[in-house]
Parts: sequence; C-alpha cells; structure tokens
Amino acid sequence: MPITVFVCTVDKTLNMSSPLSCVCVGEHLRICPQGYTCCTSAMEETLSNLSRREFEGLVREAGRSLQASLNAQYRSFDTYFTDLLNSSERSLQESFLAKLSSLYSKNAPVFQDLYTDLRRYYRGSAVNLEETLNDFWARLLERLFKASALPQYTLTDDYLECVAKQTETLRPFGDVPRDLKSKVTRALVAARSFVQGLTVSGEVVRKVSQVPLSPECTRAMMKLVYCPHCRGLASVKPCANYCRNVMKGCLANQADLDTEWQNLIDTMLQVASSFSSDPSVDVVIYSIPLRILGAILYMQENTEVFTSKVFQACGTPRVAGTQSSGSEERKKRVNPAGTTMEYKPSPTAGAQLEMQISDVSSKLREMQQYWVQLPAALCSSKVAAGAASDDKCWNGMTKARYLLEVMGDGLASQINNPEVDIDITKPDMTIRQQIMQLKIMTNRLRNALNGNDVDFQDASDDVSGSGSGMCTGESCAHNGPRVIVPKADSTRYYNHPENKKVKGTGTQTHPSILLLLLSLATLLRRR
Repeated sequence: MPITVFVCTVDKTLNMSSPLSCVCVGEHLRICPQGYTCCTSAMEETLSNLSRREFEGLVREAGRSLQASLNAQYRSFDTYFTDLLNSSERSLQESFLAKLSSLYSKNAPVFQDLYTDLRRYYRGSAVNLEETLNDFWARLLERLFKASALPQYTLTDDYLECVAKQTETLRPFGDVPRDLKSKVTRALVAARSFVQGLTVSGEVVRKVSQVPLSPECTRAMMKLVYCPHCRGLASVKPCANYCRNVMKGCLANQADLDTEWQNLIDTMLQVASSFSSDPSVDVVIYSIPLRILGAILYMQENTEVFTSKVFQACGTPRVAGTQSSGSEERKKRVNPAGTTMEYKPSPTAGAQLEMQISDVSSKLREMQQYWVQLPAALCSSKVAAGAASDDKCWNGMTKARYLLEVMGDGLASQINNPEVDIDITKPDMTIRQQIMQLKIMTNRLRNALNGNDVDFQDASDDVSGSGSGMCTGESCAHNGPRVIVPKADSTRYYNHPENKKVKGTGTQTHPSILLLLLSLATLLRRR
C-alpha cells in the first residue's frame, strides 16, 4: 500500500472529545493501528503530546479540587480553634479585672505570655507545652507570694526564684496545675496534630498530582483519545473498560497511596471525634480562666501554711526597714462565695463544636477513596462511552466491544495490563516518599489521641509551593498554623518482586534490606 502524505492543521487547544477534521489517507503510524488514517506521523506526535498535557491537566485539576476541600476544612477548624483561645483570654482578662484588678494589671504579661505560647504551640512553633505551663505557674507564684507575703520581709530575686522552685513540691495551687496541664496538653496536641494532618494531606495531593506522565502512558493516552480521530471515528467514545485499564495503568503508583491515605483519614476522624469527648475541647479552653482563678483562691486560703513551708525550704528572708505595700494586696482576696469554679458551656458553644466536627468528618469521609476512585472519575461519561454503547465504542483498534479484563488497583496489579507497559519493580520514588509521609503523620496522630506530644520538624521550605494553598513562612504567626511536616528520611527503599521481568522505563535503584531496617530503626528512635 503506497503511503500518501498530506497536510492537515491541528488546533492545539483541542479537548479530548474534540473532533479532528481531515481527509482519510494512508500512512503508517507508530502508535495508532495500521491502516487508512486521517493523521500523518507528525500529527500523531503532536496529538500524542497534546494527550499527555491534557491528561496531566486533568490529574492536576482533580488534585486542586481535593486540595480546595482540605484547605476549606483547614481554615474552618483553624478559625474555630483560634477563636476559642481568643475568647478564653478575653474571659480571663474580664474575670480578673472584676475580681483582682490590681493583681492582673501589675502581672498582665504573665497571663498574656501564657496565651501567646499556647497559640505559638498550636501554630507549630518549637514550644515545649509542659515547660510553658510549668513556667506560667512558677512566675505566677513569684508574684502572688511577693504580693501576699508578710510586709516586714524583703524578697530578693534569688529568694523569689527559690519560691518558684517550690511549685511542684509544696503545691501552692493544689491540684489545678497538674489537672489543667493534662487537659490543656491533650486538647492542644490534638488540635495541632489535626491541622497538621490536613496540611500534610494537602501537600501529598499537590506533589502526587504533579508527577509527570511516563512515555508508555503517553502512548496509551494517545491511543485511547486521539487514535479514533485518526481513524475517522471522532464521534466514537472509548469503551468504558478500555478507558479504565488505561487509567489504572497510568495511575497505578498513585493508587498505592490508598492504604496509607485511608489510614490517615481514619485517624483524623478519630481525632476529630475526640474533640467532643468529655471534657470537650471547648470546655477545656474556655475553663482556663476559672481554673487559674480557683488556683489563686486556693493559695490565698492557704497562704500562712505555704509561707511557713517556704521559710523552711528557702530560709527566712531579711526583715525590711519599712513596711511593704504588699499589706494592701493581702487584703484584696477573691470572694469564694461570688466565684464559680466550674465552666458550664452554653448550648450555642456545644452546637458550634458539634457542627464543626460533623462538617469536617463528612468531608474527610468523602475523600477517603479518592486515589482508587480517580481512574473511574477520569473515565466519566464525558470521556468514555456508557453501558448502552458497549458495542459501539472505541476499543483501541476499532469500533467494537472491549473484551479484555479490567485490572485491579495499584502497581502490582498492572503486571498483565493489556494497555500500558509498566515495570512493577520500579515504583515512582516521589510517590513512595509521600506514602511514607502519610505513614508518619498517621503515627503522630495516633500519639496525639493518647495525649502524647507530637514532634514536628519545621519544613515549610520543603512543602511550600504554588498551588498548595496552605500557610507558609513567618506570616503564619498571624494567619494560621505553619506548614510543618513530620520528620522523615528523604530516601525510601523497596524490594524487587522476585522473577518478574516486565517492560518499562523506570530508572530507580533499590538498596539492600539492611538499609531499610536501619532507616526504620532510626524512625523508631525518633518516636
């Protein structure tokens, strides 16, 4: 058969379903089936590149939609929790100005620094929460003791430092510091890990959605989308199962995210549910002012006993030459009869928390199957033929039924994929790294469920980038939690399946199992 060459222009803005207008002639092509064709070799190459760009654009667009949902939940919860902290601080200021105005006005930085550090911890700064709370009680004790101690004594800085060190042993505030530390730590750890889970999820989606299409998949996409145009069958859509095999092959590495993605979503749902557990997160945060007020009242009621114990521990201070102004402060005590020591949440506050949990949980469940549902989503009715057209669809060769089996999900399931040549022994390293990020984040969240602090490494430079939509840099001190991800080694190792020789173009190498064990041991030590 003679080869006929002709010129035909192609619109480079062509969509997948756009028809190709030209006259059928004969020319052998490298991708499309042999026979009469509407395309030249040059046109085939152009359309092949176009199909690659369009497919990568569809994957990125689907990823952006998922990121937008994660960002919306991030902003919603961040606003809610930040408002909790702000309202709690306002309540403390109002309560103390009404009951202990002089004490508060002279020591306002102590209380302000507490809430500043709580916010910094929530936003991901390297703040030790336990040390922050211990330091608050120590500073408060210094000032209260100085204000309430007998006026005939001179209290030096060294002496007040000794007094502060007695916080744990003499328990001047009763059980409040220990109880408050336990509850506040659990609430803050859960809240911080939750927003970081949303952040890490969004970054995983962004990075995975930018993985380029392999040459084998470019050929498969060209054959799926534009070869029917070259055969003069522009109006014929690909068979649904044919489309699924191509998509499952080209998204095989992405589908391997599914297990760890679902584990992460499940754990985030558990953390979200824990926010309403007794005591709920709003009760814990709103009750901070009353707990501090109750601690001060306890100390005032036991001032003489505590002072005596301090004198035993730190020695009797030097007698002052003149009477201290502290005598006036000692007369200004909280009236126990007019002070409520238990926070009772309003029905509105409880309803707001329940709505917050319900909304975020619903959205998380919707995205739980994202990676295994993506191939079917890209083979929607706009792209592939419906069930009624099984006999009238493009099957990769002609207009007829597609008879081949549909492959499973994931890289290992593609060993016999009839439409895409894949080397299952060489997984995409970018995606494997993101799988490890999901695993580590899940472990952090599980620790947070038990109230264990979460050790994050500031890595905003690594995870920031166009399209992330997440907060990065120092501006996050005002706008929201910083983008920080769990510590992880940058290199991930995987073994070759035995005796599997499959075509492909991967270039990754795989070290021995010993290196894998060493990296896992390092990870366990960090925990």
